[in-house]
Amino acid sequence: MTGSTPLDQLGRVLVVAPHPDDEVLGCGGSIARLRDHGHDVHVAIVTTGKSPQFSTDLVAQVRRELVAAHAVLGGTKVHYLDLPAAALDTVGAAQINAAVAKIVDHVEPDTVFAPFFGDVHVDHQLVFNAALVACRPRSANVPRLVLAYETLSETNWAAPPITPGFQPNVFIDIGEYLDRKLEAFAKFESQVKASPDERSLKTIEALARLRGSTVFRQAAEAFMMVREVV
Repeated sequence: MTGSTPLDQLGRVLVVAPHPDDEVLGCGGSIARLRDHGHDVHVAIVTTGKSPQFSTDLVAQVRRELVAAHAVLGGTKVHYLDLPAAALDTVGAAQINAAVAKIVDHVEPDTVFAPFFGDVHVDHQLVFNAALVACRPRSANVPRLVLAYETLSETNWAAPPITPGFQPNVFIDIGEYLDRKLEAFAKFESQVKASPDERSLKTIEALARLRGSTVFRQAAEAFMMVREVV
């Protein structure tokens, strides 16, 4: 990875999202900023709702919402892995690992964003594990930077110190991109909630403002560095 700014160093990016909208909640502003700076950004949506738990109409609606959201973010390459949503624990670990590894091998990203292992949702935990398996440093082509992102109503609903706590040490300035992030999430009409629910636009903005203030920025997205090779 080469370039004149820290953002340039991220190179080709892959965001691994357990469900549609996780990538916007965790990295939406960063995705928009990266796209505006010419980065090749891929998003892997690991799961898809399956009947009877999820109706075909709802699944189709969420897919349309995702397309609209990513148009706002600046156009990403979206890959659907189609494993069962809210049921990854019924799928063998080898199958999940293979699906994520396949997309990592295909994209050959410099940077991978993955959900945080301490999230309360088991799907998130399993996707994090699969991302780490796919990013094992066994060749010179593995991602050089792996970051874990936070997801409102998942990351902060666990039980620290019983479970791992999210303690960010990497921040991406999204002061100029917060409005885009909020607009993108608003496209997920099936997922947006009214305040004070954590999936409300007001709370999403509040978290971005808080993360920004901790590094003297108007708004930011926060991450935990898993590994960096320089």
